[in-house]
Amino acid sequence: MTTDRGTGRAPAPAPARAPTPTPGPTSAHAPAAHAPAAADRAARRRDRRVYLRSHPVLFALLCLTRRRPVVRLGRTVLVHGTEAYREALTRVPLDRTAAGTTGGAAARLSGGGLLFDQEGARHRAARRAVAADLGTGALDRIRPHWQAVLAERVPELATGSLELVTLAEELAGVTAAALTGSGADPRTLAQACAAAAAATARDHLPGPRLPGHRRAGATAAARAADLTALLPDPLDAMLTVAAVTTTVAALPRAAAWCADAGLWTGVDAGTAPGLAAELLRLTAPSPLLPRVTAADATLAGCPLRAGDRLVLVARHAAGAHRTGPAPGPAATQAVFGAGPHACPGAGLARALLTDVLLALAPHRPVVVRARVDRRSALPGYAELTVRRAPEPGAARPTTPERPEESRCG
Repeated sequence: MTTDRGTGRAPAPAPARAPTPTPGPTSAHAPAAHAPAAADRAARRRDRRVYLRSHPVLFALLCLTRRRPVVRLGRTVLVHGTEAYREALTRVPLDRTAAGTTGGAAARLSGGGLLFDQEGARHRAARRAVAADLGTGALDRIRPHWQAVLAERVPELATGSLELVTLAEELAGVTAAALTGSGADPRTLAQACAAAAAATARDHLPGPRLPGHRRAGATAAARAADLTALLPDPLDAMLTVAAVTTTVAALPRAAAWCADAGLWTGVDAGTAPGLAAELLRLTAPSPLLPRVTAADATLAGCPLRAGDRLVLVARHAAGAHRTGPAPGPAATQAVFGAGPHACPGAGLARALLTDVLLALAPHRPVVVRARVDRRSALPGYAELTVRRAPEPGAARPTTPERPEESRCG
């Protein structure tokens, strides 16, 4: 979760509500709850469908090539290995404004001059400013906004069902509004971000440009205009998109994993921060980082030429496709980038997921309906409905998942 503004511009704090228990210090390396092997496999199967149904051809290609740390396909280089991934972000010269990259999308959304497309001293200064905006003070200021949403919505589980994608949109929207000072309706803001991201996602994927590429570019420009109209400062557009889209993708998938793996009973203020960090590693909400080389270089023995497209597979660098614990701190961090390209909002993302887990855990929700979003920029759900788990001896919920949604194609 990232943003470029916030301090001094947030709206008035949300009305006080019953707070969610506040966890202890977040640690990316704290032990996560253990799930039985069968339950873990069930959680992994459901989450894998999200990838395969959202971008089936792309992720089939990544699965076929994942055993090698670096694979060249023409002018595109796929980077799977943890060390190669980190080296690409810390040592390889990258073109921060090239088309089809995050920096290029930032320029399209706001005209450039952002953290994503800056170079050298300007980039370092911008990173320091963003880190200051997203420090402890920002968390203390923003947390009451998302806790108010949780306090209002999660009790719905006591008597019925809860739609987690809608909840995630509200949480992402109020967080983005607090960070940017936007007065827009939270869900309207979140949906505008999703539309802008989906319209620009095609540029980020490897492969030839299709005949409708120019028309898609015009659509992306229109969606960007819709989003910037909701923000006090248009320069916040790309950062808001990054924050909202990752949040909306991550929260429902993490909750579904907990439900399928039977992790709710182990969630408390002591375990939730470590579990949140591990779930973000396992689900890898932003599975690919598209980049372009700015100069000739070598990566894990593979020669690179200026202009090569790099597809950095954060999912594989984080070891999310493997069973077992994280192979090391570098893998846990991989979902948030590395070095000067690390996401400065990682702490906020982990804190938000921690609070979501703590709010949901007493209800031990189970998934009753799941539908993958095939058009979103990031792999995620269009719908994920949960219900409170029945008490021991009580009848289980009778609403099944839709057959076409519950089987892997």
